[in-house]
Amino acid sequence: MDWNLMIRKCVKQGFFTEALQIYSSMVRSGVHGSEFTFPFVLKACAKLPSLEDATKLHSHILLTGFQAHVFVQTALVDVYSKCCCFHSARLVFDQMPIKSLVSWNSIISAHCRDFHIDQSFGILKQMQLLGLELSSATFTGFLASCSLPQGLSIHGYITKLGLDLHLPLANSIMSMYIRLNQIDGALSVFYTLHQKSIVSWTIILGGYLSAGDVAKVFAVFNQMRCQCVGPDSIVFVNLISCCKLSGNLLLAMLVHSLLLKSGFDHKDPIDNLLVAMYAKCKDLVSARRVFDAVHEKSVFLWTSMISGYAQFGYPNEALHLFNMLLRTASRPNELTLATVLSACAEMGSLRMGEEIEQYILLNGLGSDLRVQTSLIHMFCKCGSIKKAQALFERIPNKDLAVWSAMINGYAVHGMGKEALNLFHKMQNEVGIKPDAIVYTSVLLACSHSGLIEDGLKYFRSMQKDFGIEPSIQHYSCLVDLLGRAGYVELALRTIQEMPVLVQARVWAPFLSACYTHHNLELGEFAAKNLFDLEPRSTGNFVLMTNLYTSMGKWKEAAKARSIINARGLVKEPGWSQIEIDGAVHVLAAEGQSHLESIDIHEVEAS
Repeated sequence: MDWNLMIRKCVKQGFFTEALQIYSSMVRSGVHGSEFTFPFVLKACAKLPSLEDATKLHSHILLTGFQAHVFVQTALVDVYSKCCCFHSARLVFDQMPIKSLVSWNSIISAHCRDFHIDQSFGILKQMQLLGLELSSATFTGFLASCSLPQGLSIHGYITKLGLDLHLPLANSIMSMYIRLNQIDGALSVFYTLHQKSIVSWTIILGGYLSAGDVAKVFAVFNQMRCQCVGPDSIVFVNLISCCKLSGNLLLAMLVHSLLLKSGFDHKDPIDNLLVAMYAKCKDLVSARRVFDAVHEKSVFLWTSMISGYAQFGYPNEALHLFNMLLRTASRPNELTLATVLSACAEMGSLRMGEEIEQYILLNGLGSDLRVQTSLIHMFCKCGSIKKAQALFERIPNKDLAVWSAMINGYAVHGMGKEALNLFHKMQNEVGIKPDAIVYTSVLLACSHSGLIEDGLKYFRSMQKDFGIEPSIQHYSCLVDLLGRAGYVELALRTIQEMPVLVQARVWAPFLSACYTHHNLELGEFAAKNLFDLEPRSTGNFVLMTNLYTSMGKWKEAAKARSIINARGLVKEPGWSQIEIDGAVHVLAAEGQSHLESIDIHEVEAS
């Protein structure tokens, strides 16, 4: 039996775990490795990466006397580097009596992975002094982790050596510029290449995608097709991600059609991305069609479909799909559970949330921070603030998301003081820096608890102390805070000082405040702005009608109501839901959709 051939074949085909298993069988049968065996087995350890297996293998090498072989030593430097054990990599390299160019390249890569870029330049100078002929592989490690000034210097040196037209190295240079958000630098290299590989095109596509420039992504893709370069699966991953970013359904359908023609459908991760793409385009029917067409569904595909339902207002379907998942051989992972818990929160189904919590605990997934954060959010949304508190206190190493979930829970329950105390504790006792999301919860807490001065203080502090630019959510909370407290004139001045694009989103809460505090003049001013911005929003007309009615302005109220009828606007009926014996019942105002609606109305009438 040729053990070496079997190990080499496994490594080349990417079966790294199997290669280690074959080596173990070889050792148990009494056959020892050689200078031809060890480099391949070490490569398998590096690819996994597995420091434990690499250390055991190093012991075997020492026992069998192959530690002085240059190929084996170079492979040891590489495996320790890729397993994030820089000290061992450097120790092996320093003890090498003879170093090949590959050895030098490996130790440069090791320094770059460990962010010792300056030392890497020192090694490069040593190589030059020794008269070693530098290759494209020498610079690959630099380009993967350098800063922009270092990258420019390296690029210049590569050009001086005449290596800049070497296609793999040119691709690495372009990747460096993209990583550093320098798309123009990448393009300057791209357009000098006489021959471009599919990798070259993909790097540019990925650069524009990272910049969020959807039009440029498809412009480059069209150039690629004109050059008769056929797309591969990575190109389609970029295109689908681009459609997801834009939310353009027509574009999504065109890309999907091209994907089917090219034969790249039903391949991971493309199926997952297609489902997520259609969900982002709010076409859950097409997302489900893609999902149902896959015979062997991965947990990632299940999670994508569940997430689509949960994010876009179909929590019942999300929970139903989760129950289907539990009846298959696939097991939900932490992200699946976090997603389905958000569906429980949306529905307000405490019983279902508690059942999922039991599943989490039984399967040992309760220590994951994403799951814990989702549980806190679910308990808060389902009205069980005490359970959320108890879980929060049990979490040993809380990250910002955990703190933010609990602060938001206090905020929506009108527990402003508790929210602010927790916010202070997070900063002063734990030293966690707040972000824009947690500040939204803090402002919401101030708004719901009438803490005007606190709200204004935190709004200023957010910008002054942490450099967080206010978003639409922050401005909405601020207007709501002032409006609820009756400071409608101050709220108006605040709106007028906001950026124009933000103003459109805060007139509605301002109009609501005018209605609450019977301020007809400012209410009419807010309504005029709203009617110009959202001429088909029934809610705005209804709110203005109610304001006129509350002020005894019957003619004006009738006029506003007539506009609703003339424009054919239909008010969405109000609804409520209640959980009884684990089932969530949705009741619409004056509706007959519930199975027991006749009995319900009879009870109401009695």
